[in-house]
Amino acid sequence: MKIYTKTGDQGTTMLFGGGRVSKAHIRIDAYGTVDELNAFVGLIRDQDIRVHHKKVLEEIQNRLFTVGANLATNPEKGKAQTPDLLASDLELLEQEMDQMTEELPPLRHFILPGGHPTVSYCHLARCICRRTERLVVYLADQEPVEAILIQYLNRLSDYFFMLGRKLAHELGVEEIKWEAREV
Repeated sequence: MKIYTKTGDQGTTMLFGGGRVSKAHIRIDAYGTVDELNAFVGLIRDQDIRVHHKKVLEEIQNRLFTVGANLATNPEKGKAQTPDLLASDLELLEQEMDQMTEELPPLRHFILPGGHPTVSYCHLARCICRRTERLVVYLADQEPVEAILIQYLNRLSDYFFMLGRKLAHELGVEEIKWEAREV
């Protein structure tokens, strides 16, 4: 099987369940940004971090494929069989964040992203996740989108923030406090 089909050469693509849309359609932008986020998660997973973090990140990558599959499905073509996100997927992220919160000093100020490449990758993933969430919300304003997809992306961006803090702590990197300019 060839990887190229030439069917998108005119600027359209096929949705799962049928139907063609412009590659500039918000639905395509949304699931394309999910794919971009997934690639960044892979970059974090490839870092020298604890095995536990790698396992959670692999689970997240699998769930991001679920999000992408749902977004790539034509909402007007009946119920094509797609994998589901579950409440337990949200609970995993919440449990991980709760555990990290217990192990970290309280956050009393805004912090600047950075300090170590791995921490910076977490902040990039957080930003891409927020952009993904905005695109999916915009899509949901126009077409049916399952609410749990938005909830998952919202929780996931918080997870990346906490993971960045946790990895900074594990790597011995100081969190740099944001200093507002005095007026």
